[in-house]
Amino acid sequence: MIVEVSGVTKRFGERVAVDELTLNVPQGVCFGLLGPNGAGKTTTLRMIYGVTLPTSGQVRVFGMEVSPNVRAVRQRLGVTLQQNVLIESLSPRANLAIFGRYHLLDGAGLARRVEELIDFMELRSHADLPVAKLSGGYQRRLAVALSLMNRPELLILDEPTTGLDPAVRLALWSRVRDLRHEGATVLLTTHYMDEAQRLCDTVAIMSAGDIVAQGAPEELIERYLARHAVELDATPEQEYALLRALGDSPPRYRSGNRSMIYLDDPAPLLERIRLGAGGDGRAVTVRPTHLEDVFLTLTGTRLEDHP
Repeated sequence: MIVEVSGVTKRFGERVAVDELTLNVPQGVCFGLLGPNGAGKTTTLRMIYGVTLPTSGQVRVFGMEVSPNVRAVRQRLGVTLQQNVLIESLSPRANLAIFGRYHLLDGAGLARRVEELIDFMELRSHADLPVAKLSGGYQRRLAVALSLMNRPELLILDEPTTGLDPAVRLALWSRVRDLRHEGATVLLTTHYMDEAQRLCDTVAIMSAGDIVAQGAPEELIERYLARHAVELDATPEQEYALLRALGDSPPRYRSGNRSMIYLDDPAPLLERIRLGAGGDGRAVTVRPTHLEDVFLTLTGTRLEDHP
């Protein structure tokens, strides 16, 4: 295992941020930690890369306990934080060169690595502009490039695409896939369920400092929910009447007046709605069940409910 978190608890005063968490990340996978802010994701990452010490329990990375081996662990991993840490008065090329010296690169080796990362993250058109003049998307690309300077065996990405436009998100997803194909292990947190479902081999859903479910995205969908989600506008009374008429009580979730009902065969429910048995037939959507549905049913809350 690249990462082994064993019975870890982290307290900040009276508040328990992480509660007896056990987590194992094997080599060569993309592993996603999902959950709203306050679930303990970032605190967990900070303990893994040695910025925060656990109150109890053990964190091992590359087979080493992190707290007495922080330098050795950090030499082999890269971290992209939620907030970019860049020297805004300098260019991406200069930022990369300075960060490379931090990793004890110099001369031709440093220059070659800087150019490799400029190309890998598609920064060449903006490589010599001041960072302060770059868009948020290009700044984010640079932040990821910095975390790759030392060719990390483990790359930690804390909400890498939050606030980015779809084109930049897709570009970063492509780079993450390339790193995976090269053998790197990626550990990421994200608020985008589609991102996790597309990128991650395994995801763990966190709530209140612990993991409530873990597995491959498609496996979690199959384990907890039916294949189809039927969304419709319906009062609780209308929803109850529809399901009672079907003689079934499938998993469901309500958000305001919007009901989501999970079924392997939605045809009988759709027929009841068509016949006017309840709900607004004009606002019915049938779609495949996805990872956010699992999150909703397990935690009872949407990600955006936790800003």
